[in-house]
Amino acid sequence: MGSTRSESYFVFMNYDPEYERLRAEKTKKGSNELDLYLSRKHDELLARILESGSYNKTLSLVIVDGFSVEITEEQANVLRSAKGVRLVEKNQELPS
Repeated sequence: MGSTRSESYFVFMNYDPEYERLRAEKTKKGSNELDLYLSRKHDELLARILESGSYNKTLSLVIVDGFSVEITEEQANVLRSAKGVRLVEKNQELPS
């Protein structure tokens, strides 16, 4: 069984044609539509897979379809098997 301590993870999503379309049109319409789409998509995934209040999404990434979230190791394993998720990776700080 994994740790119950929350840590920061990056979650990257599988190919999404709507993300690609909005990203290509971003300069024409502004980035707000893309930002809203990704934030909503990521929030809905977390709400569907994890218990409400058990995680803290810290940001959605626009340059890639992904986000950062504070979760436990067990929750990371659950996300790894979620439909649409390509990669879940623990954020590790490099020594300076």
